[in-house]
Amino acid sequence: MDPVLFDKGSVERRSSASAEEQGVGQPRLRVAQRDQVEMHFASLDALVEPDHRVRVVWAAVCQLDLNRWLQGIKAVEGHVGRDATDPRLLVALWVYATLEGVGSAREVARLCTQHLAYQWLCGGVSVNYHLLADVRSQHGDKWDALLTQIVGTLLAEELVTMHCVAQDGMKVRAQAGKSSFRRRGTLERCLEEARQQVQALQQQADESPDKLAKRQLAARQRAAAERARRLEEAVRNCEALQQQREESAKKSCRKVKEARASTTDPEARVMQFSDGGYRPGYNVQFSTDTAAGVIVGVEVTPAGNDLDQLPPMLGQLEERYQRRPAEVLVDGGFASRQAIEAAAGQGTVLYAPLKKEHEQLAAGQNPYEAKRGDSPAMAAWRQRMQSAAAKALYRLRCQTAEWVNAVCRNHGLWQMPVRGRVKCRMVATLHAITHNLLLGVKLRAGAAANTG
Repeated sequence: MDPVLFDKGSVERRSSASAEEQGVGQPRLRVAQRDQVEMHFASLDALVEPDHRVRVVWAAVCQLDLNRWLQGIKAVEGHVGRDATDPRLLVALWVYATLEGVGSAREVARLCTQHLAYQWLCGGVSVNYHLLADVRSQHGDKWDALLTQIVGTLLAEELVTMHCVAQDGMKVRAQAGKSSFRRRGTLERCLEEARQQVQALQQQADESPDKLAKRQLAARQRAAAERARRLEEAVRNCEALQQQREESAKKSCRKVKEARASTTDPEARVMQFSDGGYRPGYNVQFSTDTAAGVIVGVEVTPAGNDLDQLPPMLGQLEERYQRRPAEVLVDGGFASRQAIEAAAGQGTVLYAPLKKEHEQLAAGQNPYEAKRGDSPAMAAWRQRMQSAAAKALYRLRCQTAEWVNAVCRNHGLWQMPVRGRVKCRMVATLHAITHNLLLGVKLRAGAAANTG
């Protein structure tokens, strides 16, 4: 068979033959030359638009006080040592990555070599994913202090009053699967096997003469030791959860189900999400100033409900800023007797909807009168929620708390990129810092426009 039987030729040849058949000259075309090597002279600063938001992030980070980050650097002028990476760069990279919905340290490291905005931030400084991951996971106290500094500055500038705050919880998927949850007996067997594996790898590493093999065995040892550590924590958490269930069963007289813990993320708990499904997750708590929309408090808990989350948050706000909010808005899931009395004892007025308010009104009952056994704080809360002013104020809760949750969702806070409650709290704090930095720019610009 003729090999050119079905050859239709290139586009250029077909257009040339068509032109010759029509008796006209061959058309002159500008054809793309993609293999041509060219040289371009431009700085990174010239390639990024003047109004690009990466510039806003960098300008906001440069205004922060990062002395705590600088104190840990041992390489100083006049002494030997490798230069450390600028903390402003590392903070700005994570803030911008959070703004773009990127939570993986490996992905941020890749973008630093391929994405123009990240390259502009780096300015020729090389970063790897180990450095980025360590900065996020091993500096929790510094990230926490950074959030306090940002909000404290806004309080000093009177852009945030913290007179009224709204608190809400948001379920975030954990970095673990449902199949990783095991009962205590299974966990103990897995732990024993993990310990035996650690000992076997240690013996194998001592007997191996090859340096390369020793490095590989050392990596396997670290992985095996990490698994053993997670299993030990899973056994402890399983025991604690079993005790909690037994104590709760004594009050409710229900049958106690055997507790389980995850071998991947021992602190995660299976909880119900907003779509009705049950998945391993964490409960992320944000406390937000209703006037400015600034996040003033962050907490992450494995609890599946919000009943006990208000008092710790009020204590956190006082510890951070040496002040308590005069008013707090929460949904019905927070309105437990303990939370209402704790808020009243601390001088904070709580606004939360009454349980089955509309059903009681439809049945001809008065849900606002004091009930038998109510404390003075509970009776005052019921009476307070009857007024039109209280109902009007409570509408700010949805506008503030739900809005902040939606912003964090848009920034990728659907699943935690790390494991463990402490590291997950750092991720939530980083989202709060990102939100507050950009909102602070808008608040200052609005204040300058009003004074001008």
